[in-house]
Amino acid sequence: MKNRSGGLVYSTEQGKMCPGCRNPVDQCTCGKPASPAGDGVVRVSRETKGRKGKGVTLITGIPLDDKELKAFAKVLKAKCGTGGTIKDGVVEIQGDHRDLLVPLLQQKGWTVKKAGG
Repeated sequence: MKNRSGGLVYSTEQGKMCPGCRNPVDQCTCGKPASPAGDGVVRVSRETKGRKGKGVTLITGIPLDDKELKAFAKVLKAKCGTGGTIKDGVVEIQGDHRDLLVPLLQQKGWTVKKAGG
């Protein structure tokens, strides 16, 4: 198998080049996480499965990267007055807070739908 790590390493115009994306180091796109691709709809649902009957509110499809999502989840948890977590881009908030969260998400300009029962 041939090693394909060759290519431009330094350019007098651009300076040091990233070997992964072949862009200048200050414009490198390798380490930046891409926004999760979705259908543009934020869905708010309630789930109890696997939680011994305790319900949580799940929010999926928020078009933010990991850092912004974490900060936004903190704001939502504070508004609800409960705890929660983020797992694989899905915000989980303890308790049933769908009626409180839908208007908050709509204020951000997103299309929001209640999903599930």
